[in-house]
Amino acid sequence: MTALDHTWSEVGGDPALLPRVTTVVREGALEARLPVRELARACVGACALAAAELGARRAGLAEVPRVRLDDGAIATAFVSERHLLVDGRAPVNFAPLSRFWRTADGWVRTHANYPHHRARLLAALKVADPDALEAALAERSSRDVEDAVYAAGGLAVALRTPKEWAAHEQAVAVAGRPLVEHERLTAARARALPPLDGTPLLPAAGVRVLDLTRVIAGPVATRTLALLGADVLRLDAPQLPELADQHADTGFGKRSARLDLAADRRTFEELLAAADVVVTGYRPGALDRFGLSAQALAERRPGLIVAQLSAWGAYGPWRERRGFDSLVQVATGIAATEGSAERPGALPAQALDHGTGYLLAAAVLRALTEREEQGDGRCVRFALARTSDWLVNGIRPGARGDAGYDRPDAWLAERESALGRLRYARSPVSFEGGPVDWTRPPGVWGADPARWE
Repeated sequence: MTALDHTWSEVGGDPALLPRVTTVVREGALEARLPVRELARACVGACALAAAELGARRAGLAEVPRVRLDDGAIATAFVSERHLLVDGRAPVNFAPLSRFWRTADGWVRTHANYPHHRARLLAALKVADPDALEAALAERSSRDVEDAVYAAGGLAVALRTPKEWAAHEQAVAVAGRPLVEHERLTAARARALPPLDGTPLLPAAGVRVLDLTRVIAGPVATRTLALLGADVLRLDAPQLPELADQHADTGFGKRSARLDLAADRRTFEELLAAADVVVTGYRPGALDRFGLSAQALAERRPGLIVAQLSAWGAYGPWRERRGFDSLVQVATGIAATEGSAERPGALPAQALDHGTGYLLAAAVLRALTEREEQGDGRCVRFALARTSDWLVNGIRPGARGDAGYDRPDAWLAERESALGRLRYARSPVSFEGGPVDWTRPPGVWGADPARWE
């Protein structure tokens, strides 16, 4: 079974549609010791095929449009944050305190891109001056640092080998779950989506998506749904900061509003009453106190599709821990595999984030197709740690490419926006008759009204 066979099966796709996919294999794209290129291609391929399938159904086409995967487009999109330019300026993707550090017995990686995470990291290690952090970490063990920083609400993960991670209780819990978890929600009939006509073919046209996600994976998924025609409204708590460049990279096609779920519940309920999809990217259980568990949402909006994303999974001892792609790579043995005896390494892209994002979008599109047939709502769940397990243990390296991948220019575009002139990576999701770019650039974060268009 190829990686694409697996992802398509995981989202419930008909294997008879797989011959509709062709691939341009390019040598040099996403080179790594682990089969990153195969993971990326499979996740994007499942998304594109799910989009083509839904589009064919809604447009009454006799055949599902052909899907074309190009490793060049995929590799470029998987590092979209590195290709972004805002008025010619390249963004800073990692803050100075987000990196590897030596400890008394090995290595630890910290994540401090957000001011509150930076403050908690320094407080946990009892240092006021960031220059003193290196010395403080060098005196403690990696696991001690990990425990102390997480206890303080910060983020730091000790480097583990694949063998060490496999023996961890969280790894055992993750490995026992499917790559895509599915749950039926309500049996009530949802509204049918109207037929499609015209060009380009937009499979998600008329679909309303509430986007409650942050930091790459979730925003990549909803950015993709926006490309395919969905009305995507991202909601953020007013008190949580967002990185402007991160929003610029993942905000294409979407609108962005700030909403206090506790103080303005009526507005959220009005949005939910007309939504087709809700995507969440917070720690498992973090939104439950607002009545945003999958079951609670579906009870208030029958036929709703809920997609939930987390770093470590909704199970095991780490289920309530925060996490990011870079930290999951460190915990699960990827950094040890991609590094050397002198220093840990990393994948050529934040591939767990990007791959899971496209896979999430694929699952939502397939759930929409199934809802058109059966009427009921679905919940799909994802964990970056489960995607990591698949990369490390479940994918075979593919064939070498016939073409090369030297320059990404063919898959980059430029346009004006409220944020300035943007250079950005185009979406790698491509099928006959489908869209080639987003209808709108990102706007100012949080500046849109919290209502549907």
